[in-house]
Amino acid sequence: MIGKLKRFIHSPDKKTLLKNFFSLSVLQGLNLVLPLLTYPYLIRVLGVDNLGLLFFATALTTYFQVLTDYSFNMTATKDIAVNIDDKQKLQEIFNDVFSSKMFLLGLSFIILCVLLLFVPYFQENRLIYLLTFGNIIGLSLFPVWFFQGIQKMKYITYINFFSKIVFTAAIFVFVKKSEDVWMAPLFTALGYITAGILSLSYLIKDFKIRIQRQSFIRVKEQIIMGRYLFLSELKITLFTNTNVILLGFIAGNAAVGYFSSAEKLVRAAGNFYTPFTLALFPYMSKEMHNDTIGAYRSVVKISKAGTLLFLVFLVPAYIFSEEIITLVYGNEMQNSVLIFRILLFIPIASFLDNMFGKQILLNLGKDKYYFNVILAATVCNIILNVFLTYYYSYKGTAVSLVVTQLIIDVGMYYYARREINRYKLTIQDA
Repeated sequence: MIGKLKRFIHSPDKKTLLKNFFSLSVLQGLNLVLPLLTYPYLIRVLGVDNLGLLFFATALTTYFQVLTDYSFNMTATKDIAVNIDDKQKLQEIFNDVFSSKMFLLGLSFIILCVLLLFVPYFQENRLIYLLTFGNIIGLSLFPVWFFQGIQKMKYITYINFFSKIVFTAAIFVFVKKSEDVWMAPLFTALGYITAGILSLSYLIKDFKIRIQRQSFIRVKEQIIMGRYLFLSELKITLFTNTNVILLGFIAGNAAVGYFSSAEKLVRAAGNFYTPFTLALFPYMSKEMHNDTIGAYRSVVKISKAGTLLFLVFLVPAYIFSEEIITLVYGNEMQNSVLIFRILLFIPIASFLDNMFGKQILLNLGKDKYYFNVILAATVCNIILNVFLTYYYSYKGTAVSLVVTQLIIDVGMYYYARREINRYKLTIQDA
């Protein structure tokens, strides 16, 4: 056992995987800790209604994040990982993807302006929505997909750390009363934009990447090529953020505040696996190509171990949920306790979805099956959500989200296992 562990650690590929996992863990740690510091503070300073407004604005702009990402964090990462030794190809991939993201960013801003000008619901707080859109600008500039593909995530760890710490501190310094609600999205957006600009500068200086605007034909090719995975990611957004949007329309900002506070705490707990799965994806791309059956077995083992690990933390979290909500958010957020308990299933379910969906189906090139599962889940979620949210407010929204995630898990596992069995039969026939 010790010998195997030594061979794993000293293997060049495994060393890279571990380094990327460490870097991504630092980033994820920031993403977990900083909101847990700012949200309780903002609840006390701004109130539940204003915090609900900020959550609602974030949910709205997340649609634009999905549009500008356009699944490039998967497709471009995979392309760069495969062509990592071809500098000319890396240059080409970068400019194709970056030009596409800038085109989609411009389209997103036009759509947002139309909403703010012609939809009365959004007009009262349009400054909040515009400032929150700054997050999308920063994320579009940040080429995380490039660094992830070349498996050198440490380069962006320092940039993110500096940017997020500085501008999160600014929230505590300048946001002092409810009238300062606009400052919270402003400083958050400045953090993202600063990180994006610094990362591009680093890319140009140290990796000798030249930013060149590509023709619309090449942008169109990128959009067509990634359409199935994009639509799948869009469907995921439809059953996560649409829940918040519908809840806001039906029950108001306070209901959004109670639901989103619990959901974000659960997502924070679940996101502990994100650094590992992000680092695993380019590695598994190669493994699936070299040894499909062996890679599948590795994913199954990881899934079992990850599930057990999550249970160790989530069972006590369920038992002490009331104390956790009080500690993080204060006594005024007790309405979030039940939501927190309902949603504790989500971290395990999302982890298994990632293992069998992204790590297996996407790396096997089975984007259509991935899309079909998400489509079916989205339809079920919208039907459930409209009914349950209307009658049970944020409690119904939570139940709808859990049922939808369960549907996704069953679908991803079914297609992943079916494709591996088909591959085994193909080998036997050969």
